Amino acid sequence: MPGSILGNPVRRREDPALLTGRASYTGDLKLTGCLHAAFVRSPHAHARVQSLDTSAAASLPGVVQVITATDLDVRAIAAFPFLKGRPALAAEIVRFVGEPVAALFAETRETAVDAAANVLVDWEPLPAVVDPAAGEELRVDHVGEGGGALEGADVVVTGRFMNQRLAPVPMEPNAFVAAPDPETGGMKIWASTQVPHGLRDRLAGDLTLPPERVRVIAPAVGGGFGAKGDLYPEYVIVAVMAQRLGRPIMWVETRWENMVGMVHGRGQAQEVTLGAASDGRLVGIQARITADLGAYQGIQVILPGLTGMMSAGVYNMPKVDFSASLRHTHTTPMGAYRGAGRPEAAAMLERAMDLLAVELEMDPAELRRRNMIQPEAFPVTTASGAPYDSGNYPAALDAALQLAGYTQLRREQAERRQRGDRLQLGIGLATYVEITGAEPLTEFAAVEIDDQGYVTVRSGTSPHGQGHETTFAQITAEVLGVPMDSIRVIQSDTAEVPRGVGTFGSRSVQLGGTAVHVAAEKVLDDGRERAADLLEANPADIVVVPGRGLGVAGAPQSVVGWAEIARAAGGDGLKVALDQAQPGPTFPFGCHVAVVEVDIETGDARLVNHVAVDDSGHIINPLLADGQIQGGIAQGVAQALYEEVVFDDQGNPQTASLIDYLIPTACEMPEMALGRTVTPSPHNALGAKGIGESGTIGSTPAVQNAVIDAVAHLGVRHIDMPLAPERVWRMIQAARSTATDAGRSPRSAEPRPK
Repeated sequence: MPGSILGNPVRRREDPALLTGRASYTGDLKLTGCLHAAFVRSPHAHARVQSLDTSAAASLPGVVQVITATDLDVRAIAAFPFLKGRPALAAEIVRFVGEPVAALFAETRETAVDAAANVLVDWEPLPAVVDPAAGEELRVDHVGEGGGALEGADVVVTGRFMNQRLAPVPMEPNAFVAAPDPETGGMKIWASTQVPHGLRDRLAGDLTLPPERVRVIAPAVGGGFGAKGDLYPEYVIVAVMAQRLGRPIMWVETRWENMVGMVHGRGQAQEVTLGAASDGRLVGIQARITADLGAYQGIQVILPGLTGMMSAGVYNMPKVDFSASLRHTHTTPMGAYRGAGRPEAAAMLERAMDLLAVELEMDPAELRRRNMIQPEAFPVTTASGAPYDSGNYPAALDAALQLAGYTQLRREQAERRQRGDRLQLGIGLATYVEITGAEPLTEFAAVEIDDQGYVTVRSGTSPHGQGHETTFAQITAEVLGVPMDSIRVIQSDTAEVPRGVGTFGSRSVQLGGTAVHVAAEKVLDDGRERAADLLEANPADIVVVPGRGLGVAGAPQSVVGWAEIARAAGGDGLKVALDQAQPGPTFPFGCHVAVVEVDIETGDARLVNHVAVDDSGHIINPLLADGQIQGGIAQGVAQALYEEVVFDDQGNPQTASLIDYLIPTACEMPEMALGRTVTPSPHNALGAKGIGESGTIGSTPAVQNAVIDAVAHLGVRHIDMPLAPERVWRMIQAARSTATDAGRSPRSAEPRPK
């Protein structure tokens, strides 16, 4: 509508406090009498604890208590009730480097750390399994029809791809503080978490307290990326010991602890076969996945199922035959990381599509366009069971190609190949669709107006950098016609917000935002009735007068302010609290085009341009949406070019610091050209879909395809991620050697047909 605040860029209200240091993180808390926790962790990936002597540590000045598994009576920690949980402290056997076997509580953090170094453990090392292919199988998951997926194919391509293990690396590692609450006789918790209410409910059981007597607060949270949705053993131990000792206790992870203890993501070996007719029409896909679970069962057990569900992508894929073998290793447990199962599907499918394009001698953009589900077909349920709500996939592809200048790029690529330039140009495409806002399909919100006219919004979501405060204030301001600075947004505190699901899976705007929108609409309906009484008018004639309140349509002087309306309501004023549900998940989509230069003498690959056209339905705040996309692209590019968690054959982590684990800086990221198409979802009143993970899903295969495309004319067919210079160089050398052995020039290959 004209003058609408929705769909317009509004700067984040959260930033001034963060930038000036007024915002408080969990580790900033200063509580009187607070103890500090440290943990003794296994240096072995797999070992038996022969003996554990804590006497020297316990005798150090300032040490209050040392505990081992025998001192702690808590439930095994499990992500889901149907899973076998992990112990809070390992008793007899450790299963990954970094697993805790003892906890120490001291007056200062330094004392606790020193005491941990004085705990004597006699270890008996045991054989470690690092390769998932050799690990113990938990189960095999199947998705799709199974069998016959390639029947009738004229052309078949097969590839084996590694979607490597990644560390989430949030700016703020895990942090947790627990303190007895004398006012309630319960416990007060501060945690760097994405799910305050879920954490409250789980800890309440271990503390043998009703949930209402456990208050969880997530203050400023320095990134989560899915990994802070987990319940970590350290949380349970600190909470139980704070209750037992009657004193506050703080634990803040070191970066080393974070790299080996926070759940890792991805970790799939993918064997894929894609079949098509001679004209490029897809016949079916067959995929066999080996998924690394790490040492214990966690949310990773459901993520390969999401990979299978999304394995048809944006394409008319008549048949899907997908199975995943879930296997344990003696490594850090696996969990959710930005995208969680969906980036793996996009990377698998989009690499296979490029292999097919080469085999068919067809332009990769044309192959994709030829197979896309058309807009008029929606809603669509794919052969893998994904219920797509809405989409216009060709529009996103065309917009991305135009924004990138695709035809000119292909022309420049051909010229460089013809000249034999050292810096070869690569153009990589990735079209994707992902699932967002999945179970649970509900969220809490409350909107109230007090007798001074101020508006309070409460939301069950919990932000860690997304900009919820700004977005939810925009939605409320739009409905009620009040200025944003008169709206207070409360979230991330279980005492202030009675219930909530939390923030993960790109759910916040579509579920949390819609809940705020519906609650505000109901407040408006109530306000109309009361304003009609005050103005002696028909409720149907009452309209919002922005900045003033409610008035009679066509009578600009007949207006009553929100404060007066709230006073007329009596009591606490106007208030609506509700749980809003939507009938199903939503499916954002898009197309990314990556442009790289590869030095064929050194293997160095540089991203020089990245184009992203994403469709997340109606956008509330394009400034925040673009920020989410840019951050997602940076993490997706990082997987393609830099990041990989590495263990040696004994399970020792080789990338346990930011010296060894590479992440890109601003210097490695080019300018990003962002575009969008808008295909609303029919599942919620805002027409919104998720945005937080889209950039991560589209960028990784685009960059990988681009690097391989840059050296494809030399005979390189595939390179696994990360595309580090040495790895790229070795593949170039191997291709040149093969070409020489075959008696042809390694540079004689023609440019890919257009």
